[in-house]
Amino acid sequence: MLHLRLITPADRTDDVVRLIEKTVGTTHLAVLPGAARNPAGDLVLCDVAREAGDELLGGLRTLGIDECGSIAVENIDLSLSKRADKAEDEAPGEGADAVLWEHLTDATHEESTLSVTYLAFITLATMIAACGVVLDNAILIVGAMAVGPEFGPLAGFCTALVHRQPRLALRSLTALLAGFAVAMVATFAFSLFMDGVDLFSLQQLDADRPNTSFIYAPDWFSFIVAVLAGAAGTLSLTSAKSGALVGVAISVTTVPAAANAAVAFSFTEYLQAWRSTEQLLLNLLGIIVAGTLTLLAQKYFWARQRARTAAKNAL
Repeated sequence: MLHLRLITPADRTDDVVRLIEKTVGTTHLAVLPGAARNPAGDLVLCDVAREAGDELLGGLRTLGIDECGSIAVENIDLSLSKRADKAEDEAPGEGADAVLWEHLTDATHEESTLSVTYLAFITLATMIAACGVVLDNAILIVGAMAVGPEFGPLAGFCTALVHRQPRLALRSLTALLAGFAVAMVATFAFSLFMDGVDLFSLQQLDADRPNTSFIYAPDWFSFIVAVLAGAAGTLSLTSAKSGALVGVAISVTTVPAAANAAVAFSFTEYLQAWRSTEQLLLNLLGIIVAGTLTLLAQKYFWARQRARTAAKNAL
């Protein structure tokens, strides 16, 4: 269940209450006239089943409550109420499958911002991966994958494509490309420094690396794994099961490929650098394709689900 806290102008409260009452899956409606001070208005509280949340939020935005008042949404971890159970039973679909598009857009907008923190994380992750590829250390590679924050801009770009939001698409693409560019340049300099203090060497880079050679050997499996990981990551975001994102992060070869390309370039190993770059681009493409198709499939599924529910209620 979700808990909604609304501040509504007094002249729109009746419309808001009617919208809540006619939305299948809502309960625990409370209205406190004149309780809000900034902005001034009425305070409206209600609970809604997660699978009906997107429809209600869309209706509230159509009424302009996000512009003239306030819409706040919280997850309810525990609700002991027969009315809440009844609301969940009446709502279409399953809560675990529900997509809150407003929440997804807001979350990906924040995650796809080119900030100092984002640049720091992706740069540090790439440097950790650089140590991993030179030492042929799989543990460091996995750690670098988990640290890398690149899935945020990728998810933002997919969301922007589905919702046709060019500003979010540009923001996400800028964060993605600029982030990798800064990280690779910094890792290039890091590799030169490590070579200067005899911690990195060309012999280590060109030696047999059974644990990390896949990083600069792109093939169809690279694309297939990226597609599967992109679909899993998107489902994780839309279903609020963020724990799966760690598994997604360590399934794709984005940060390690960028690191291997930077290190190889610092040692003038241009063929290995290019093949690592191919691996990076192939993984990014697979995630974007899978993420976009997954969101389109979810959008279609929930549109059909709402249509069936509306037809059933009309009978």
